[in-house]
Amino acid sequence: MRILQVIPDPYGLSGGILVHVQNITERLAENHDVTVYATNYVSGYRRYELRNGVKIERFNCIAPNEAYYFSMEMFLRLCKVRFDVVHAHGYHAFPSHFASLAKCDRFIVTPHFHGVGHSTFRNSLIRLLKPFGKRTFEKADRIISVSEYEKSLIIDQFGFDDDKITVIPNGVRFSEFAGLKRQKRDLRTVLYVGYLTDFKGVQYLVEVLPRLDGDVILEIIGKGPLKPYLERRARELKVYDRVKFSQDLTRQELLQKFTDANVFALLSRYEAYSIVVAEALTAGTPCIVAETSALAEWVDNETCYGVHYPIHLDELAGRINQVLSGGGSHHTKKWIGTKILDWDDVTRRLESIYNSSS
Repeated sequence: MRILQVIPDPYGLSGGILVHVQNITERLAENHDVTVYATNYVSGYRRYELRNGVKIERFNCIAPNEAYYFSMEMFLRLCKVRFDVVHAHGYHAFPSHFASLAKCDRFIVTPHFHGVGHSTFRNSLIRLLKPFGKRTFEKADRIISVSEYEKSLIIDQFGFDDDKITVIPNGVRFSEFAGLKRQKRDLRTVLYVGYLTDFKGVQYLVEVLPRLDGDVILEIIGKGPLKPYLERRARELKVYDRVKFSQDLTRQELLQKFTDANVFALLSRYEAYSIVVAEALTAGTPCIVAETSALAEWVDNETCYGVHYPIHLDELAGRINQVLSGGGSHHTKKWIGTKILDWDDVTRRLESIYNSSS
């Protein structure tokens, strides 16, 4: 098959959608002719690239506040091309909606849909996108959601029938975790991995640190606009020496961090799935999440524990102490094969949808 994947980002950055697309496209390229149309709002990426069998073409775009990725170049190209399958990703940007203009036998949409924007600016433009979004969803032969939460959100907001939407979770590469062992340390670690912005809730982990025992440290892995505030707040709370910041780790270094942590925490307001929670659980590390959006689906009070939103520090401190003291069974790999799939399995499920005639 000739397959086109359309994404809002440059194909090469980190992030949930990019992790998803890169993993499925490189596997699909082993048996199919796969092209990716991406944007080129970040300098340093070539216009044309062949990466692990995937043909990538990047288009100039306008991306105010790194959002919406409007590309007239991509729009005009999509009006002219034909593929067997066109698969659009990312409801919250224009490229996925432009993708519906391409000629194809099967049009698939994976929206990674949150229902809201992550800032006042982005949230205001969600209303602008809704007419485009409804048309894109109506034209799609199949909508693929990464969680039951996302599926229900699309049904509620757009009124589609249940049978138009298939849930296929994001994946994990199980082979990466083989042989990883937790290193013995004198300190206990609360780990956060992700973009440093307020909607992700990382600030609450800094705020709660004075309420935890002195041998508990917070490891924050990632970059983003909230980092200066987090550093300043840690100093004000006199816990700066217990907060360790890092970024741009190798994949092996990151996997070891997941494995070594005593607890992983994500207190985000909006998530369509959360690959980092899946990876922490695969590494054998219990999690604490805000009981919001798709994160609530992970909460079983055995492997993953919830805290109410808005976050209250006393409740959060209690949850962290509960997990650090060994409360719960922590049989984290119970999710494997159901909510946590290998990327190979995700790709096979997608191929069956691409080949479907209905």
